[in-house]
Amino acid sequence: MIILGVDPGSVITGYAIIKKNKGQENCLEVIDFGCVITDKFATTGERLKKIHEEIIKLIEKYKPALLSIETLFFFKNLKTVMPVSQTRGVILLAAAQKKVRTCEFTPLQMKMAITGYGRAEKKQVIEMIKKTIDISRFDLKKNNRKKDDAFDALGVAICAALRAY
Repeated sequence: MIILGVDPGSVITGYAIIKKNKGQENCLEVIDFGCVITDKFATTGERLKKIHEEIIKLIEKYKPALLSIETLFFFKNLKTVMPVSQTRGVILLAAAQKKVRTCEFTPLQMKMAITGYGRAEKKQVIEMIKKTIDISRFDLKKNNRKKDDAFDALGVAICAALRAY
């Protein structure tokens, strides 16, 4: 099963493509991961259009059976929650247009699944992801892979794989 994990952001949206191979010892394989990076000075509409188009391209290229997306659990700043909600909307729209099932996880659920502790720091989550799934063949210095958002997307994809969707 191919799973597309997405960490939505209004300027940077993380994505990860993983494959869950049943019956194998190391059943999770990373196919690709990185970020869709938009111009922070672009209009909201332009950023949403780019994110939508890039998610569609990922779906068409990898043909995931499932899209796993990080959901908003709580927010500290109304200025942040609105653009992220809009981004989630275009991502969910892309999945619906391409008839891809979706599931959603809060950051707390993802951290709990990856580290066993829902309040884990970003650094802890990244280290556990590196221990859980082999990413050694990827250039982590590449700009769109070194962002936390790419690792959050890997975490959301792994979370979906562990939940046996």
